[in-house]
Amino acid sequence: MLQTAKMTIVAFPDSGNAQDTSSEYALRSRIPGNASPKMVLYPDQISLDSGKGDSPSSSSTDALPSFGYDYVSETSSTSTTSSTSFTSSGTATPTPSSPRDSLTYANGPLISMRLKKSLSLVSTTSDEFAGPDYCPPAEHVYSTDPSIPVRIRLGRDPAHDGMVPESLPTWFARTVANHAKQPALRVKRNNVWKTWTYQQYFDDVRAAAKAFIYLGLEPYHAVGIIGFNSPEWFISDIAAIYAGGLAVGIYTTNSAEATQYNAYDSRANILVVENDATLQKILKVRDQLPHLRAIVQYSGTPTRGPEDGVYSWKQLMALAELVPDSALDARHLQMAPNKCCTIIYTSGTTGNPKGAMLSHDNLIWTSRTALKCFLERLDIPPKEQLCFISYLPLSHVAAQMTDLFLPISIGGTVYFAQPDALKGSLVSTLCEVRPHIFVGVPRVWEKIAEKMQGLTKRQGPIKNWIANKAQEVGKCGVTSHTTQKNGERPFGWSLFNAIVYKKVRQSLGLDRCQITCSGAAPMMRETQEFFLSFDIPVYDIYGMSESSGPHILNLPGEFRIGSAGKELPGVQTKIDKPDADGNGEICMYGRHVFMGYLNNQEKTLEALDDTGYLHTGDIGRKDRDGFLFITGRLKELLITAGGENVPPVPIEDNIKEEMPFVSYAMVLGDKRKFLAVLLTLKTEINLDSGLPLDKLTRFCSDWIEEKCGVRVWTVQEAMKVPSLLKSIESSIASVNKRATSRAQCIQKFKIIPEDFTIPGGELGPTLKLRRGFVTTKYASLIEEIYSDSGES
Repeated sequence: MLQTAKMTIVAFPDSGNAQDTSSEYALRSRIPGNASPKMVLYPDQISLDSGKGDSPSSSSTDALPSFGYDYVSETSSTSTTSSTSFTSSGTATPTPSSPRDSLTYANGPLISMRLKKSLSLVSTTSDEFAGPDYCPPAEHVYSTDPSIPVRIRLGRDPAHDGMVPESLPTWFARTVANHAKQPALRVKRNNVWKTWTYQQYFDDVRAAAKAFIYLGLEPYHAVGIIGFNSPEWFISDIAAIYAGGLAVGIYTTNSAEATQYNAYDSRANILVVENDATLQKILKVRDQLPHLRAIVQYSGTPTRGPEDGVYSWKQLMALAELVPDSALDARHLQMAPNKCCTIIYTSGTTGNPKGAMLSHDNLIWTSRTALKCFLERLDIPPKEQLCFISYLPLSHVAAQMTDLFLPISIGGTVYFAQPDALKGSLVSTLCEVRPHIFVGVPRVWEKIAEKMQGLTKRQGPIKNWIANKAQEVGKCGVTSHTTQKNGERPFGWSLFNAIVYKKVRQSLGLDRCQITCSGAAPMMRETQEFFLSFDIPVYDIYGMSESSGPHILNLPGEFRIGSAGKELPGVQTKIDKPDADGNGEICMYGRHVFMGYLNNQEKTLEALDDTGYLHTGDIGRKDRDGFLFITGRLKELLITAGGENVPPVPIEDNIKEEMPFVSYAMVLGDKRKFLAVLLTLKTEINLDSGLPLDKLTRFCSDWIEEKCGVRVWTVQEAMKVPSLLKSIESSIASVNKRATSRAQCIQKFKIIPEDFTIPGGELGPTLKLRRGFVTTKYASLIEEIYSDSGES
């Protein structure tokens, strides 16, 4: 039977001792009571072992990022052992003063979300039902059960570790209280923008959450969401968490079998789907989903009805009237910032997907910390809302962090792109919305660059000269300005900015955009330099699902081409077992590191070592200024027949840089006598199926004509051009000159007749190369390469 928690308001009396310097006060006001003991925290200020230490020179609240709301700090003298609290019925009860109490808050009415420096809302019941903002004691920094709390990892930065842990309902409600009438979500339907204010957003989340409870959502069971980005996607995600469940995004490109695996593994009680096509996919595997209670279709009219457990979005929202608000309140009592609220499934390129469990604190701390980094560098008018565009797959952590959590942290407006955004309509949406922050994956930036390059080639000689000169000045100027906070602009900058750079930014809809980022994979240096030449610095972000998104990022004033950037404040990076050149496995530590993999202790313990560090599997090194460079991946290392370890990614990047008409390069050579490479040419795609066409892109066709003197329009034609093959041989020879050993030189190549795509299976949902799939699909071609050389 559900226990009912008493909500108590604790007023800490003012003892007049504002300069209390005890370590108990310092700890109480700065760090959660269940902080990880794995590390020495702030050794120059506080000793957890001795209980002695000096307080910081400024008050604890001064050190905390405010973002417009107040933090609670204990200001009573150390002699005070108790205070008076009041239950919701008005009964006074003594409440002990403890370090834990000073950092716990409970969820009351909306108006109570504005935390006051003199008041703290706490709960007097057992840990299990003390939510939603109290962090119950935890035994480990990891868990494979979403209902089991974990210790919160703290680093060495008090200004960020002092951020008070809280639950998503508390965090979301505060934003609503501060921005109730401002637009939160906007989507174009029937060519008209439809808007949700933050109050409407909040109301729909609560309604959907109550409806989910009515349909049978159990605590820590999932609501799986499958569909293109939309307000309903966002509402379903937050509502799932609001109702005490888990939000689980499922890639629209998943097969029925892959969808079934994710839904089964997360114990999905409800699946929210976009359209009939997705509904039919679910119905095929419905009998293999024992936890499934209902399916909700948010676009169009379902072909099945409630009698079959299928509901339209309108029917879902109507069910909220059947559930009292107290049902949500009861679910909130079981929440905790250090318990799971979201599961991000890995793409499963090397086996079954793993469900990375992210806590309330993981997501909220990361979004607020990343946002603080951005805000310090943005020059936005005081009353102007930040605008974002949502178009990347929301099943991926990068899109969830930038589209869902960052906007809520700042009270921004999210505009939803059209479903064909990646097929050509994205730039139109960019021009209409003019976002302040924009994130793309490398392939998106490459596509935009190709279009721009194609337009430039068709200009007259005078305009071409101006553009080329502008690019020279632009690259020099932006590099100086972005790598140094006070970097100077070169001569001619103002002129070219007026006649070239501004017009280019306006034509792309990036004239208001001050933070343009690339994530999910490393960006090619050539693409990055191309945008720099038009005063559009694209900042690389490095992270993973298991780190709640960003861990390392480039920012204005702290930017280095080719690097992943520097750490977020409050997190740490360790290079494990570095070689002579400083290259080793990249390991992460901080409040952003995930809880563990759902139902998978073996993989969890592989990812997390006994000090709480997350082992990424990526290889990298730091330069003397602290910039991280990704140099390979452990699982992608090729071990040749001679025993040489070869990281393929740097070689592939060099090939694509040398040959811009190449779309993908995949190096071969595992257990082979030499390296070879498969190449694909840049081609158009079928806008309906997403599959590649034989037709070359205009950029690719132009490049071949310029370099080889032959005009070709298809891949089949290009493969028969002798001068193109010789050009490729020459380019590979240039790449081989950069090799560190003979074993890392490419000896043979083959052009594949079609480009790699997601529908084709060669790419994962985040456009990462699925090497195993490609190796299997083109096994006969690969054997042909090596048999021609006489290799058995």
